Amino acid sequence: MILDLAHLLLFPALMAFAAASDLFTMTISNRVSLALAAGFLALALLGGMGMHDLLSHLAAGALLLVVAFTCFAFGWIGGGDAKVAAAAALWFGFPHLVNYLLYASLFGGALTLLLLQFRQWPLPFALARQPWLARLHAKESGIPYGIALAIGALMIYPETDWVKAVDLGRFIAH
Repeated sequence: MILDLAHLLLFPALMAFAAASDLFTMTISNRVSLALAAGFLALALLGGMGMHDLLSHLAAGALLLVVAFTCFAFGWIGGGDAKVAAAAALWFGFPHLVNYLLYASLFGGALTLLLLQFRQWPLPFALARQPWLARLHAKESGIPYGIALAIGALMIYPETDWVKAVDLGRFIAH
């Protein structure tokens, strides 16, 4: 039951934390990415993931790390975003990777357009005193893409074997 709860809650909680962190501080701590990677490894090993599947998930994470750091090198995304995206790819493996990237891209595009519009309006004085909101409103600020990565991940996660393997009936019966 503890393993099932970990399957259901660990990944979504860490992704939600990454999104909130990016929203409020415009940074995502390396600890979040490390926790995602360690959580994946722990649950994969404890859950009996086969060696072929484990290596496939690791390859998906490594591939996305290379792609994401290339995007970081061009200044398109932040380093924290690159690491979180790669750590999320560990959880999805190749079967869900394209859908994850598609959702993250769509939500990232929508977020970018919303923020660009938001930054065109003057920020009311009462709101401007909130440091995180003033930083988010500043035209020279980047886009907290961790939000889009998290939403994309949370859209895909229910379709993964991590969730499908959990007998939800046990939780309802108690």
